[in-house]
Amino acid sequence: MALTPQQLIILDRDGVINEDSDQYIKSLKEWKPYPQAIDSIARLSNAGWAIAIATNQSGIARGYLTEDTLAQIHHAMLELVQRAGGNIAHIAYCPHGPNDACDCRKPRAGLLRQIRHALGLKNLDGAWLVGDSMRDLQAGAAMGCRRVLVRTGKGANTELNERLNNILVFNDLSEFTEYLLQH
Repeated sequence: MALTPQQLIILDRDGVINEDSDQYIKSLKEWKPYPQAIDSIARLSNAGWAIAIATNQSGIARGYLTEDTLAQIHHAMLELVQRAGGNIAHIAYCPHGPNDACDCRKPRAGLLRQIRHALGLKNLDGAWLVGDSMRDLQAGAAMGCRRVLVRTGKGANTELNERLNNILVFNDLSEFTEYLLQH
């Protein structure tokens, strides 16, 4: 049976799955996942949801980490999720800086188009996009996603300083998971 957009949850990484840092996550040692986020991904995956990640990683363009280091971090994340019994279907990342005028850096929708293509979907209408910043939510809006803000990472600050029309707000990925599994 083919995947539909309504079975897809796209997660931002830093601030949603793991602790964020204004100094950037530059190594595997600095990558600190929220334990409830790993468990939530596994629970959603086991309930039939496909999970994808869309993450801006401008630390690469800034020279703070290499793509090899990013691959190590993502490998560790995939292993943790698999050990918890879950699966991540695809990870899309933007290695560019804010002034590179690329199409993939959120709030542009290039990462979401990459996910759509990788998962063989015609559109993302009705997919869930979970983020902690307006950039995440704007990218989701551009692709017809249902948008969720979590208060982890930069989320609490985003909630205070932005207009959040038609956006659900939860304390963290675990609380959103409970909501989704009960509805």
